Amino acid sequence: MRQMATYDLMETARNTNEWLGATARAMGSYPVFGMVPHPFFNLLAAWGEVAERSFARMATKPDWGIRTVVGEDGRDHVVTTECEMQRPFGDLIRFEVHGRPARPRKVLLVAPMSGHYATLLRSTVTSLLPDCEVYVTDWHNARDIPVSCGKFDIEDYTCYLADFIRHMGPDTHVIAVCQPVPLALAATAWLAEADPAAQPRSLTLIGGPVDPDANPTEVTDFGRRMTMGQLEYLAIQRVGAKYAGVGRMVYPGLLQLASFISMNAERHAQAFTDKIANNAKGTGGEHDKHNRFYDEYLSVMDMTSEFYMSTVERIFKDREIARNVFTIDGRDVDFSKIADVSVKTVEGADDDISAPGQCIAALDLLTGLDDSRKASHVEPGAGHYGIFAGRSWRDNIRPMVLEFIDRANAADTRPARGDLRLASVRE
Repeated sequence: MRQMATYDLMETARNTNEWLGATARAMGSYPVFGMVPHPFFNLLAAWGEVAERSFARMATKPDWGIRTVVGEDGRDHVVTTECEMQRPFGDLIRFEVHGRPARPRKVLLVAPMSGHYATLLRSTVTSLLPDCEVYVTDWHNARDIPVSCGKFDIEDYTCYLADFIRHMGPDTHVIAVCQPVPLALAATAWLAEADPAAQPRSLTLIGGPVDPDANPTEVTDFGRRMTMGQLEYLAIQRVGAKYAGVGRMVYPGLLQLASFISMNAERHAQAFTDKIANNAKGTGGEHDKHNRFYDEYLSVMDMTSEFYMSTVERIFKDREIARNVFTIDGRDVDFSKIADVSVKTVEGADDDISAPGQCIAALDLLTGLDDSRKASHVEPGAGHYGIFAGRSWRDNIRPMVLEFIDRANAADTRPARGDLRLASVRE
């Protein structure tokens, strides 16, 4: 109950600050104070507006907000999200572009489960939609999943990915971003041995910790310094009575957010100070740069304790992926079995989360893959966010990834999905 009490205490603090912000905004906005020529009331209202919005976002799942895409015919085509596969801990969703011929590139964008929702990749999805059929892994907030649904660790995550890829078919191109990179590689290796016909055509790995020791960062050093017992004591709490997942052990989103902000505390403090000043002067906008960024950044989700703990222990501490000793249900996952999938790694030269060297280590594991089907790229001057959603992605990396997908399509000699089904029936 101590852990449940601390979880509820954090939610109470968030709720209280949201209420204080709403109260300050309302009080500072009373018309009568317009008769008093003092900037305090404008600042009070501005602080309240920013505080209310910020603390409210922490408990809200953002919308995708992708409504239309321009087709080759110059018309705006309506975009809707359709659920392709529904699972307790995450869904496979498809962005349906109505009235547009199907695109030859079918992309599965594997979103991170590292504290933020899949909508963190909104700009990535938006940039791919004009040229691709886009599918995304939409992970659920652990606080909303009843305990009766069972556990969810990195083995379950990998099996989810394998099932999603199998459902989409062998003409799929997987793009994994950040945290899921090593597990997307493991899912592909799992399929290569268990169901070779279901392997994707290509695998693009962007800024992920395949080998955290290849170039240590503050993130990997933290995992080394903390014992698993210390980590469990400090980070894991039990979901409180407010949510459907009451009693589930999780790494709370609010706790993760505190660690995110602490990494760049001065920069965040300055950003909020500037936003309050702009609102007080009447120059702040509802959809300005600050709100667009922090509406997403502050929206956090809980992770199951077993997923968080197994990630730290098996990916970072024991380096099971890097050493090619990863297992699922006691069965070895052998990366040398990947022989028919084109693989490309993308890293940012200034990435301080998954530093250069951590992701490209994947290519060394693929001893069964011909070198002609391997590729790598290090983007100069790009940080972690920039390699999948910033200017570097838009200007350089996205065109490069699309070209890589086209080459993989041309190089693939496996039968089409329908032929595969016929072959299996004949057998």
